[in-house]
Amino acid sequence: MERIQADAVLVGAGIMGATLATLLQQLEPGLTVLIVERLGRVAAESSAALNNAGTGHGANCELNYTPMDGRGQPDLHKALAINGAYEQSLQFWAALVEQGALGSPGTFLHQVPHYSLVWGEEDVAALAQRQQRMAALPQFAGMAFSRDHGALRDWLPLVMEGRPAGDVMAATRYGRGTDVDFGALTESLVNWLERQPGVELRLNHVVRRLRRRSDGRWRLDVDHGGNRVQVDSPFVFLGAGGGTLLLLQRSGLPEARGYGGFPVSGQWLICQTAPLVGRHWGKVYGRAPVGAPPMSMPHLDSRWISGHRGLLFGPYAGFSSKFLKHGSLWDLPASVRPHNLLSMVGVGLRERHLVGYLLQQLRQGPGQRLASLRRFLPQAQPQDWRLAVAGQRVQIIKREPGHRAQLKLGTEVVAAADGSLAALLGASPGASTAVTIMVDLLRRCFPQRFQGGHWGQRLGQLLPYDPAAGAASAAALGRCRRRCDAILGLREV
Repeated sequence: MERIQADAVLVGAGIMGATLATLLQQLEPGLTVLIVERLGRVAAESSAALNNAGTGHGANCELNYTPMDGRGQPDLHKALAINGAYEQSLQFWAALVEQGALGSPGTFLHQVPHYSLVWGEEDVAALAQRQQRMAALPQFAGMAFSRDHGALRDWLPLVMEGRPAGDVMAATRYGRGTDVDFGALTESLVNWLERQPGVELRLNHVVRRLRRRSDGRWRLDVDHGGNRVQVDSPFVFLGAGGGTLLLLQRSGLPEARGYGGFPVSGQWLICQTAPLVGRHWGKVYGRAPVGAPPMSMPHLDSRWISGHRGLLFGPYAGFSSKFLKHGSLWDLPASVRPHNLLSMVGVGLRERHLVGYLLQQLRQGPGQRLASLRRFLPQAQPQDWRLAVAGQRVQIIKREPGHRAQLKLGTEVVAAADGSLAALLGASPGASTAVTIMVDLLRRCFPQRFQGGHWGQRLGQLLPYDPAAGAASAAALGRCRRRCDAILGLREV
């Protein structure tokens, strides 16, 4: 049996694990870091380009990030938080490109306008109100609104082709949007990590068991093709996408009690017909159907996958009891424990609209999917589009003390009280906000490293703009964006 000691063990070689490992090496070069991945290559699950929307989530076009408050005004708190987090990701990538740790940003990052598109007088009025409030802020300055069909044809010629002149519709446009191939980005990060002393990547290694030893360190029993590998470390990060919940439950961590998961799968329609691809330039987000989870917001995107540009529409939601695309049908049943059974049943009964939505999606055939596409592209033809299976997501079910369990959307870090183990649960907009999530995780799990000043000082060099500084940071935001845009090849707007 092989035995390994490491300063940190990261389970999962996706964008989260790669980001955390890169931060650790940037903050303290020479740390021994072991990355364990169950598949034969990195970024093969949620981080793979085909398995996610590829949107650089800056809250420019995603309407669910700006819900209406009790006064009938768009609430911008979540949008500002997500925008600031994505700005940190851009800063981090720019710093890595500058020092040569990342290659050409054009391999994973492309600038493409972000649009919100709505129909009907009520939604048009709400979108206009949203644009007025957002465009007044430096984070969203330059966001434009129009309900004029002529302007919309200039912005979105393929969307407007064949559309009735009487359609009541409107859109907002933000020019500094991006498309991100998180699979390519992860591969680039891992390529740099493997050249660093003390960093090791183990593919085809499956964690079977993990437990805390009497000395506070963690022991992981790992299977590699029938051979046992024993790993000891004072710190473990579980970043295995949908597989994280099962690993977290195996850890026996008290903080994991009460958590459950609800898996949702997806499908895309993909077009690679050159004349159509060349006539659409943007990521166009609409409203999610009633009862649908936010990750099911319909959108028509310009996408770059493995360096090739195409169009993508969806997602069409589905259901599978797998927690990973390459998982097991037993994943959901295996996650049911005495401490989360009532929570999962209660959420299932209360979220009947979500169950109904998933059943409706499962019954869809090619004709219904084409009808959804034609809401965005009236003249879409079935021969130009093929169906592809997207990634698997696990929505969090969580019971707060004194409250009933809820279906939580977004991402959440669960950590041991002593910071020795941390796990990331949930879904979108995780990949876009990976840097902020991992920085917060490090502050939570390694507070003593920041107290001495070195980690904090180095982090300030990598991320000089702090989005938490608020409205007074408009000038700092401008300086940050000009620098990042110049390094990453983005155009200022």
